[in-house]
Amino acid sequence: MSSILHRSLSARLPTAVRGEGLRLTLDTGQEILDASGGAAVACIGHGNARVAAAIGAQAGRMAYAHTGFFSSAPAEELASMLVGHRPGGLTHAFFVSSGSEAVESALKLARQYHVERGESRRVHFVARRQSYHGASFGSLAIGGNLGRRKPYEDILMPNTSRVSACFPYHEQGAGEADAAYVARLAAELEAEFVRIGPERVIAFVAETVVGATAGCVSAVPGYFPAVREVCDRHGVLLILDEIMCGMGRTGITHAWEREGVTPDIQVIAKGMGGGYVPIGGLLVSGRVIDGLSGGSGVFVHGHTYQAHPVACAGALEVQRIIAEEGLVARAAARGTYLAHRLHDVFGEHPHVGDVRGQGLFLALEFVEDRATRRPFAPAARVAERVKHASLDAGVAVYPSAGTVDGVVGDHAIIAPPYTVTEAEVDEIVDRFAKALARVFT
Repeated sequence: MSSILHRSLSARLPTAVRGEGLRLTLDTGQEILDASGGAAVACIGHGNARVAAAIGAQAGRMAYAHTGFFSSAPAEELASMLVGHRPGGLTHAFFVSSGSEAVESALKLARQYHVERGESRRVHFVARRQSYHGASFGSLAIGGNLGRRKPYEDILMPNTSRVSACFPYHEQGAGEADAAYVARLAAELEAEFVRIGPERVIAFVAETVVGATAGCVSAVPGYFPAVREVCDRHGVLLILDEIMCGMGRTGITHAWEREGVTPDIQVIAKGMGGGYVPIGGLLVSGRVIDGLSGGSGVFVHGHTYQAHPVACAGALEVQRIIAEEGLVARAAARGTYLAHRLHDVFGEHPHVGDVRGQGLFLALEFVEDRATRRPFAPAARVAERVKHASLDAGVAVYPSAGTVDGVVGDHAIIAPPYTVTEAEVDEIVDRFAKALARVFT
């Protein structure tokens, strides 16, 4: 019996012992195609010798230096790589150990920005339903994943509220044009600000492309410029969560680049270190930095392992490899091929209602009835069955339940590394087809 407190106390988990590229090997000898990179994490695949060497070399030179006293070369170089060219006005980086820590940091930074400017009445965050921003108390409080919130609902901070997600498959009206749908959602956000009191709102928080909770949901064109305008009109900061969809995953470095807006604070994590090191971070606009530097000149926040030199060295090498090998462009090209293969094989499947996403961040939503888009009842346990059938077929995808409203709906994310070949894409789709044939017979 394991002494680890696993996510499930009853599950008997297989043990992965080795990874190379797309492939994981279990202690039984079974090979698994890691078609989702865990949770869209392993962006350059497993077993990269360059990253391993960079981590080991940094550990040998200096493993740790407290950021209250020192900086380190890997942290400085990583920050320079990410924001040295000031993309969209993002000028500074802040490094922590996970996406949840990064979201907590973003919330505190946004609050302090307003306090420094004499607007201490701003105490409220607005986010979206069917969103996920992390497992810590602050990140869970703003998130809209009902299943993960439920046990803690009564003790989450109350100064949060949620508006509708931009979820066209389920919430855009029949015959409703994109512009009309955008206008409706922007009006809802405006009404929520007014209800709270615009002078009391700190920030609007959204995933640029929604990840695990709803399954790779992209906003319709015009949505983010519209909400940016509402935020700007009321002095509300825009925080974009790209923990899952960012750093090249959607075939572009930052998903917001495709949407034509820049956040005041961007949250990143998974594709930053590719699973080789635990790391997350913020990319912060000059506007926010100016707010702090014009006041106290201090960010009242910090972590013991903030900007950890070994973690930064590993992430730096991952980002160098992505840049040198042109892997963001490759993610776009391979994503197009994967999308075509998924549409070809599952586009008319009676229980696949939608194939969606961007780049190598794609999902299939499962429905009981395609014509009405009616989801399966939760008792059918479709996501769980897809998970187990896929592993039996030798492919790991990332299924989740509660897709539609937190209670009903099922989907599976397919997010292989940017290094995936067309032959490997074919292998993923073939194995997944066998898994779905088993689930839906």
